[in-house]
Amino acid sequence: MTKRRDLPLTALGFRCFRCGRETASAEYVCPSCSGNLEVVYDLQTLKRRLTRSSLAKDPDASVWRWKELLPIARFRGVPLARVGGTPLYRAERLGRDLGLKEVWLKDDGRNPSASFKDRAGAVAVAKALELGERVVTGASTGNAASSMACLAAGLGLKTIIFVPQKAPAAKIAQLLVFGATVIAVKGTYDQAFDLCLKATEEFGWYNRNTGHNPFTREGKKTASFEIAEQLGWTVPDAVFVSVGDGNIISGVWKGFKELRGLGLIDRLPRMVAVQAEGSAAVKKAFESDGVIRPVSGETLADSISVSLPRDGEAAVRALVESGGSAVSVTDAEILDAMKVTARREGVFAEPAGAASVAGLRKAASLGLVRPGEKVLALITGNGLKDVASALKAAGKPFLIEPEAGELRKLVRKESLGGRATCSD
Repeated sequence: MTKRRDLPLTALGFRCFRCGRETASAEYVCPSCSGNLEVVYDLQTLKRRLTRSSLAKDPDASVWRWKELLPIARFRGVPLARVGGTPLYRAERLGRDLGLKEVWLKDDGRNPSASFKDRAGAVAVAKALELGERVVTGASTGNAASSMACLAAGLGLKTIIFVPQKAPAAKIAQLLVFGATVIAVKGTYDQAFDLCLKATEEFGWYNRNTGHNPFTREGKKTASFEIAEQLGWTVPDAVFVSVGDGNIISGVWKGFKELRGLGLIDRLPRMVAVQAEGSAAVKKAFESDGVIRPVSGETLADSISVSLPRDGEAAVRALVESGGSAVSVTDAEILDAMKVTARREGVFAEPAGAASVAGLRKAASLGLVRPGEKVLALITGNGLKDVASALKAAGKPFLIEPEAGELRKLVRKESLGGRATCSD
């Protein structure tokens, strides 16, 4: 159980998203209603220490730049790889295509394991080391798992990962190379998640599961801190986030709220949840009564393929509080966004990462963003995570005999340009 002494002095304790109960200690979820928890900080005290000028003097560009806003009381080790400090690109071509003045892409595929999930993994690993844990477990469609395996490597932590049998081979390969014990479950991500919870209860392993572990949200909020600072302490009018379990969008929203509480920004963005049409439980809840209900969870974007979002309540709250919205996109639109993002802006995104761009394109067509607004799409994973989907998006290479005549025919047929000067 994480007790008050296991939190930094600037953390006041935990608060439940479901019932609102505040508690000084918790194992994972609310002791009253089993709702997900968030860490509450003493922002008034931190306001005197975390200023724009103090941050400008700090050379650390990683997530630990924000250590005073993270739930680690005693650092006993951090991952060897640097997490965070990912690039923010002005997407001028994409903006012109959409008729928008200012579009930005935050490329978190540049993290150590090529995923946004490294932000949560870094905090979870540091917390496990602080608590003296020996085994860390988690369920994942692939990214959270490979992140844990990557960041625990070399630190003496054993990682046991549950994945659905259909997880992409590239993600499984990452897990195995980093030394994780991988348990593939003949079922869905949700079934792997539930089995992982049972394993935690029976074997006492430290659980990193998204939403269930309140510290995953704390790592993910660091993206908001970076975005605001990279934009000169301004914020976008709207932030587009691909949503599966809902933990990323709730974390990003929490980060922006904390920045305003610290006086580092003076306004908040609208949050826009982007979900695959076959896995849109959060969108459906937001547009109805707010209650999360299971859906089929079918989409090629495996990272957001979720039947029952484990942090769905917090995700819906982020949309409501921010005055945001939700859009759904087809798998075909996601694949097209992969291609457009790569060819127009040079950013190679996996399907879930490109879903945010697909959602931005959909929102622009529906008039949900205005031409003069500043908007940002969060790219949550690199395209090498799912090469099969990349090939679906881009097509196959030309295949010819190793002869100049064959090449000449291809150049003419496909209008590849240049002069056909090769000799047979």
